[in-house]
Amino acid sequence: TGLSMEIKNFTEVTEFILLGIPETVGLETVLFVLFLFLYLCTLSGNVLILMAVISSSRLHTPMYFFLGNLSIFDMGFSSATSPKMLFYLSGQTPVISFKGCVTQLFFYHFLGCTECLLYTVMAYDRFVAICHPLRYRIIMNHRVCSILATGTWMSGCVHATILTSLTFQLPYCDANQVDYYFCDIPAVLPLACADTSLAQRVSFTNVGLLSLLCLFLILISYTRIGISISRIRSTEGRQRAFSTCSAHLTAILCAYGPVIIIYLQPTPSPLLGSVVQILNNLVTPMLNPLIYSLRNKDVKFALKKVFCNVGPIVENG
Repeated sequence: TGLSMEIKNFTEVTEFILLGIPETVGLETVLFVLFLFLYLCTLSGNVLILMAVISSSRLHTPMYFFLGNLSIFDMGFSSATSPKMLFYLSGQTPVISFKGCVTQLFFYHFLGCTECLLYTVMAYDRFVAICHPLRYRIIMNHRVCSILATGTWMSGCVHATILTSLTFQLPYCDANQVDYYFCDIPAVLPLACADTSLAQRVSFTNVGLLSLLCLFLILISYTRIGISISRIRSTEGRQRAFSTCSAHLTAILCAYGPVIIIYLQPTPSPLLGSVVQILNNLVTPMLNPLIYSLRNKDVKFALKKVFCNVGPIVENG
């Protein structure tokens, strides 16, 4: 009887109710239009970057290989939470199934971890390009790039599997209202009817330590890059070296700013947390294509070629 009661408790909650963004009652239509616009911009911008990288042989270099990976990540990261949020902002049901909640939490942390690692790899790529230019092609060969890219995605998968398993191996009995707009660990764990201290410790340690470690490695890379740039004698050479790094630095600030704001607050405000998460989930993935393409002649040239090739096909069709 005890065993059957235990099993019953484990299977009692079959769905969760997402309560949405705090303090936004009555603003659903405005938010729906705004977030739909941002989401469509994110998808279209990153598809264009991906098309440019794939179609142009000039962009078949390590830097653009990782940029292509970042575009795939950005589309996935914003798609992990945005469609469901748009669905209930349009007046549809805020209910998410238990499996849907598990899936959302897994992909959010899988892609979040992958982002941290990918930015770190991109910083290393810039470090090799500027500090060891003559050996760049040898060090960052196809095999090394493939291993680094595969490693970021696999590490993200392992990280998310650990966090998701710890969160959902706990029993969920009666409470099923998630006080947030998507299934994230801090919002789901309080609903468990068992001791959550281990899951809380591991999740915050993993997320916090991973972000800090990646940021530390990025800062080391850019310190070395800064020293190398300062030694370049010609002003033109210094400007060229700096311009190749400025886009990446801007993207890192956009990505790490929200994470630092959320995790360094002792008692985070739910509204501020939501705003920062939306910036992280929708605005940063939308800005990345702009950051990397507006300052980059090679990407602009590749995009022009893409549109010139598509034009005649559309006309003929």
